[in-house]
Amino acid sequence: MLKLGIIGTNWITEQFVHAAHETGKWELTAVYSRTLEKANQFGDKFASTSEFFDNLDDFFAQGSFDTVYIASPNSLHFEQAKQAILAGKDVIVEKPACSNPFEMKQLQRLLDQNPDTFLFEAARHVHEPNFRAVTKAVEGLNVVQGATLTYAKYSSRYDAVLNGEEPNIFSPDFSGGCVQDLGVYLVYDAIVWFGMPGSAEYHATMLTTGVDGKGVAILHYNGFDVTLNLAKNVNSYLPGEIYGLKETIRMDHSSDLNEVYLDDGAGNKTLLSVPQAENPMLAEANEFADVLNDKGSNDAKQLEEDWLAYAVQVNKVLYELRQSAHIKFKADRVAEEVEEENDES
Repeated sequence: MLKLGIIGTNWITEQFVHAAHETGKWELTAVYSRTLEKANQFGDKFASTSEFFDNLDDFFAQGSFDTVYIASPNSLHFEQAKQAILAGKDVIVEKPACSNPFEMKQLQRLLDQNPDTFLFEAARHVHEPNFRAVTKAVEGLNVVQGATLTYAKYSSRYDAVLNGEEPNIFSPDFSGGCVQDLGVYLVYDAIVWFGMPGSAEYHATMLTTGVDGKGVAILHYNGFDVTLNLAKNVNSYLPGEIYGLKETIRMDHSSDLNEVYLDDGAGNKTLLSVPQAENPMLAEANEFADVLNDKGSNDAKQLEEDWLAYAVQVNKVLYELRQSAHIKFKADRVAEEVEEENDES
């Protein structure tokens, strides 16, 4: 049984812990929160939890867990993942794992120095069977002529922005904004299904907080483009589509893939999807456990490296999109300064 520690006590953490327990391969043993009261309140929901911390150093030094799941604000992911690697803990970090490529490079260096430590970015949908059904369908197309992918969901925190506040998910200080939070799903779609684009641009609608509320990204490939429609201040119900010659792969949603069809252009429609698990994080919790339980094998190491390679590519594209829209995070300035110091030394 893998022992799990968590950072963050929000709804997504609870969903992941329920998924982890449902696999029968994990047990939650340690909880970190900014206050012991919140840590205890969260841990009391799970019988296996026995350790509660409000000090991160103590959490890593004293906690009896093998793997940490990090679901803190985006800007904190990098430092907490780095601390976990240095403590010898395997890491599952919510997407986006890093704010920029400078942070990602530092994590890669640490992982190279600690080859027995694994790191996973929790891009949950790429582990689901329906995502892989799309991947297989794309591979079966004789030609790809483009795609249109949409993820637009009104955030409950956007009301605070309208009231003149700056919640973390809409703050450049916490690496917030639409492309970084929801765009990551669509960029994963594009990277896995079509590879790295030759170039990318983002046409953003900016908010008063200094980040994007919605926008349109265009990823340029050899012979076709992929258009990403994303937003955190409106709702959209548009399906996702991938265009072959006459064929079209149709998805009810570009991230929550419940129904996927292949339309051959002649009136024939083939269902490619299977019923989804009730908990959308079950597939990733199961696959991460299988890899960690088989860490000594070449297959497990290869999977971890493949998933990390996708994370690195997605991180690069997200950064390129932000740069094209002149969206700057506090983490960018800090990381660039550290990178310059490393280059000089």
